[in-house]
Amino acid sequence: QQARSILEATGVKGGLVVHLGCEDGRLTAALRASESGAGRPLADFIVHGLDTDVNNIEKARKHIQSLNLYGTVSVDRLEGGELPYIDNLVNLVVAEDLGEIPMSEVMRVLAPNGVAYIKRAGAWQKTVKPRPKEIDEWTHYLHDATGNAVAQDSVVGPPRRMQWVGSPKWARSHERSASLNALVSANGRIFYIMDEGPRDSIQLPAKFFLTARDAFNGMVLWKRELPAWFNHLFPLKSGPARLTRRLIAIGDEVYTTLGINEPLSAIDAATGSTIRTYAGTKTVEELVSVNGVLFLVVNPDREPVLYKEEDAHCWAERDRASARWGWDETVDALMAVDAKTGEALWKIESKIVPMSLAADGRRVVYHDGRDVVCIEHGSGKELWRTPVERSKLIPTGLSPSMVMYQDVVLFSGKQQVQVTLSAKDGKQLWTSKLHPSGHFCPEDIFVIDGLVWSGDIASAAPRSTGLFTGRNPQTGSIEREFSPNVNTFAIMHQRCYPSKATEKYIMPSWIGTEFINPRTQEWEIHHWVRGGCFYGMMPCNGLVYAPPNACACYYQSKLDGF
Repeated sequence: QQARSILEATGVKGGLVVHLGCEDGRLTAALRASESGAGRPLADFIVHGLDTDVNNIEKARKHIQSLNLYGTVSVDRLEGGELPYIDNLVNLVVAEDLGEIPMSEVMRVLAPNGVAYIKRAGAWQKTVKPRPKEIDEWTHYLHDATGNAVAQDSVVGPPRRMQWVGSPKWARSHERSASLNALVSANGRIFYIMDEGPRDSIQLPAKFFLTARDAFNGMVLWKRELPAWFNHLFPLKSGPARLTRRLIAIGDEVYTTLGINEPLSAIDAATGSTIRTYAGTKTVEELVSVNGVLFLVVNPDREPVLYKEEDAHCWAERDRASARWGWDETVDALMAVDAKTGEALWKIESKIVPMSLAADGRRVVYHDGRDVVCIEHGSGKELWRTPVERSKLIPTGLSPSMVMYQDVVLFSGKQQVQVTLSAKDGKQLWTSKLHPSGHFCPEDIFVIDGLVWSGDIASAAPRSTGLFTGRNPQTGSIEREFSPNVNTFAIMHQRCYPSKATEKYIMPSWIGTEFINPRTQEWEIHHWVRGGCFYGMMPCNGLVYAPPNACACYYQSKLDGF
């Protein structure tokens, strides 16, 4: 009952719990809760007890072992005035007596939004560690609904130490569809859709899960199996890019389809339980969200991809499948839905080019195959449309790029060609040649520090130079341009996923993960850390997340695992 009272009072619904002064271990073990006092399910817990008395430690270990909990609950000896944890790791610290441990040390080890529950003068006091304003979330595939893959995070930087390491160590196959399909972060948690089937052979059945982890200690909070997802035998480097847009997280809710042809569901971010399912949303292929409104690309008639290999040569098979299941110009429905109530606010029938949907607080834009179309956010009224040329074939992996920034709309629908429109009236402002980026993945367009950036990182012959160009978003004039100030010794092609960025660093994927400061024009290269094909890296929460990969590129030194 005491453990239940503590969890209810602190509001902690899963993660790493530290109990200082564990004594006989009874409260320590009880903090490994499975449900709250009201019977609501909680996410998973790991509990670590600490005590200065070796006799107490022995008693606590025996009690925990008698409950068959040892492992998820464990006890260690506490010595001195420091806690044995890295910064920003723990979700809940419980103590009736802090002893030699200062409160500043408790706050150091707490993760942002973590809670200290300390007894003072006979009364429990709750202290919440605030989330720093300097760190950001990553709620969509390309950061947010605008498509500008730039985190407003000034803490993320070149890697200096590990925060946590998770499993699996490897993705399933280099020659087939990438295991990780989507990854986002909100409110101190990360969420992802991943094939966790056997690594022994990709021919064995897939096992897709929607998984939640704590963003700061990597603890798996909950998992939900997705019984039917995309064909995991789809060829290498062929996407489909749209799968990355099936998952977003806003606050304490996660939005996704719980199957490849299922309607959209809202999931409780803390517990994994379904909150609501949205009527009329079978099948959602893409979604973005702004100001409590979900904008959905829905195609109820979409047939599953019945892929079967026809050519043993992986590159030929990639080209065949990418074209065969490329965009077929079918008419979809663009829907605006109230995220909390499920009410459909408006609906438009239109062709919608994959990955071209973006939104801000006033407008929604997409490409219909001929024009860039702008819709009023609240009413669904068409504001303007402007013809913008795109590639005749849009294969499954090489999708266009659409970015909204202040009063401009940036679109690339043909390889290495960017068209910039006025968001007010659709007037074409300027066009430019993009530097080559994107190895069988969408090309990079970033707006950082008020400039539109493009980098030369994907040329095969002649070899890329690493030149980065920053243009004025209104005029297209070059205002900053620089080449690497280090020897990049890039001996292979760009990694097979788009680059990401923060307000301080462009993070290309040339060989591993480069950190480029566009203000100082300095490069720092880290060939030993990279993401998995298809998705890549995620910079947020002051950290850089590197999902598992199945590649041997630079395998002599690169990190494995999550």
